[in-house]
Amino acid sequence: MALNTNKNVKLYYSIKEVAQMFDVRESTLRYWETEFPHLKPKTVGQNVRQYTEKDIEQIRVIHNLVKVRGFKLAAARKMLNKNRAGVDKNADILVTLINVRNELKELKKHIDGLV
Repeated sequence: MALNTNKNVKLYYSIKEVAQMFDVRESTLRYWETEFPHLKPKTVGQNVRQYTEKDIEQIRVIHNLVKVRGFKLAAARKMLNKNRAGVDKNADILVTLINVRNELKELKKHIDGLV
């Protein structure tokens, strides 16, 4: 087994870090845990949550459905149970499109600065 020298890799993220990633409150993440049974971060000590990359990916999908696309929680839960693969793929496509849009905005700024 090779030694991973990448210092930016974290095994666990705090609830505060994850909330900042998605611009939601910590209480929202805790509530989503009660509404989506597949979202179960590791808890240590006095219910201190530790989120893995897998947990963060779950949250990314839920965030996409609820906050970005405007689904009600029950509809999002039903969609996840019914067609998990399709939802994951749509979330990946949305992230790619957002990244492309941001790059295009930066290019436009750069071009406008040249003219």
